[in-house]
Amino acid sequence: MFGSPLALAQAHETRDKLMASNAELAEDGAIQIVTIKTTGDKILSQPLADIGGKGLFTKEIDEALINGDIDIAVHSMKDVPTYIPEMTILPCNLPREDVRDAFISMSAASLADLPAGSIIGTASLRRKSQILHRYPSLSVEENFRGNVQTRLRKLNEGVVKATLLALAGT
Repeated sequence: MFGSPLALAQAHETRDKLMASNAELAEDGAIQIVTIKTTGDKILSQPLADIGGKGLFTKEIDEALINGDIDIAVHSMKDVPTYIPEMTILPCNLPREDVRDAFISMSAASLADLPAGSIIGTASLRRKSQILHRYPSLSVEENFRGNVQTRLRKLNEGVVKATLLALAGT
């Protein structure tokens, strides 16, 4: 089964909660997790805004739901676009995890410790704006995309000096 560890963890948590709340769903084989690779997962070389925005992480999953290939879809709310496709609803949300960001660097303990010109990797416009507002001497690589493991590998390879990730996903 291929899929980002974070997406799979969310799917498993959803499955476990469904199984705990309904005895029929707890039976062997009652719930199957289907991994769907989305356009947002496949195209990592361009900023999301250039290729269609946040909906690229939900499009194929929503299509599978609408086509009846799956019965429910699990999304990270950060990936859900403002307007959802017709024939879909957002009936529930799991409790929100920690909302803080984690600073990760191989050479510094904080953004303040980074030398001028250091490149920070993020695909988040919010994080970019916050970083540059507080630390205008830093630079931001705004096409720093991929799952957590991909971004940590890029950091380890020296593509950037630091990154910020959602604490809940690390």
